[in-house]
Amino acid sequence: MRHDESLPPTPRRRPLRLAAAALLCLGLAGCGGGDGGTAQAQAGPSGGAVTTPPASPSPAPTKAAPSPSKSPSKPPSKAPSKTPPAPDGPLSGRTVVIDPGHNPTNHLHTAEINRQVDIGTGHKECDTTGTSTNGGYAEAEFTLDVAHRLRTLLRDQGATVILTYDRDRAFGPCVDERARIGNQAHADAVVSIHADGSAVGNRGFHVILPASVRGGGADTSKIVEPSRDLGTRIAGLFVRSTGSSPSNYIGGKTGLDVRGDLGGLNLSTVPKVFIECGNMRDPKDAALLTDPGWRQKAAQGIADGISSYLKG
Repeated sequence: MRHDESLPPTPRRRPLRLAAAALLCLGLAGCGGGDGGTAQAQAGPSGGAVTTPPASPSPAPTKAAPSPSKSPSKPPSKAPSKTPPAPDGPLSGRTVVIDPGHNPTNHLHTAEINRQVDIGTGHKECDTTGTSTNGGYAEAEFTLDVAHRLRTLLRDQGATVILTYDRDRAFGPCVDERARIGNQAHADAVVSIHADGSAVGNRGFHVILPASVRGGGADTSKIVEPSRDLGTRIAGLFVRSTGSSPSNYIGGKTGLDVRGDLGGLNLSTVPKVFIECGNMRDPKDAALLTDPGWRQKAAQGIADGISSYLKG
């Protein structure tokens, strides 16, 4: 069942026309010149059928059905977590927003996260609980861990780094607020971190790019191309850093997918992508996602992609 704003619609859209060989070339051999590489959201930025995870200290239960009761009022916005940049570095003067998918305590606030919000082309839940491994390692814990590692790597290069949240709120932020944080920061790049919850045997990562969308409050016309550049570089350098292969079930093995149904992308006015780092429901992928050493490699691959994009 769906558990994440990054779940794809049915039927699945036609994959991007980007050869997998080119992706692997850029990722493994550094083709394409300079620091560039090639190129999130789930079966996927988290998709596929998700069952309720076993009990554990920090499982993320599947999304509850929308509450029939009156929707609660919108929670007050809180200042995002901002880390001062290092004094000097190749990314000095650049601002990066990291959006860790979900929130570890969303499952305690089902009425709040099921409140419908405007995503420009329709309405969706404020947020969802995310998925988990069969052993109970929650996606929301994974995304925060990778976000912290990524923040350190980017700050060491001089970037100003903003997290959309950092255990500083009970639930959310809602998907529209997640987009708004990047917009208000005038971010040079935004990356939303996720892990998928698909079927066993579905493996690998994929990066979700914004589709060309215009409707309501959504207009992605100015960010489609720069977001594609950002996403392709992250995908290629994620391969090189982690050794992981592009998804075998989304994106035609290119590591890329285009989505027009995600509020976090639809409402963004700055370059933004999602990355699904792997499938938490597949034992082989889960072994990687639960390994701190692999998570550091994942953060490094994402950081390398962002750095390559910002350096041009």
